[in-house]
Amino acid sequence: MANHKSALKRIKQNEKKTARNKHVRSTLRTFIKNVREAVATKDTATAQKALEAAIPVIDSAASKGVIHRSNASRNVSRLTKLVNTLG
Repeated sequence: MANHKSALKRIKQNEKKTARNKHVRSTLRTFIKNVREAVATKDTATAQKALEAAIPVIDSAASKGVIHRSNASRNVSRLTKLVNTLG
């Protein structure tokens, strides 16, 4: 365990940040999974709605620094292409 006051504070900050990042990343993965499942069922309307719900979550994760902005852009692009294959 840390002995210095600043090290103890840093540990607390890291725990908070880790918890937030885990929540954001988990939510992000769920929204991406929802889009992929909607595409797998070949339901265009549901897939479109799932994509519209997922894009803000992906952008939010990038703005919070949980994922890189290029990763966010790549995810949005690939999911959009996937939904567009339904017609």
